[in-house]
Amino acid sequence: MIKKVISIDLDGVLNNYSGVYREDEISSIKSGAKEFLERLSKNFLIHIFTVRDKNRVKEWLFKNKIDHLVYDVSPSKNNFASVIVDDRALNFKGNYDDIYKKIIKFKPYWKK
Repeated sequence: MIKKVISIDLDGVLNNYSGVYREDEISSIKSGAKEFLERLSKNFLIHIFTVRDKNRVKEWLFKNKIDHLVYDVSPSKNNFASVIVDDRALNFKGNYDDIYKKIIKFKPYWKK
């Protein structure tokens, strides 16, 4: 079986990001994130995207014992991803008026 790629944002999805970006510090891992990645890794190649320094992210993954679940880390979403998971994303369902309204009202979950 060839696994599909899933592209997952680090800040706000896998860690306890609250909108305060510190270049030298990555927030603690979210409760349930490790189990989430373990489940996904059975069917997907996991790609992490983040603007953070790749080596710092790899250290964070290792520290949290999830490095073996991730096949790649990069600053952008994977172009071949079958699914993208991001705390700042909206799902387009074919209606431009609906998506426009969602865009105007949008706030990430941690700002509500």
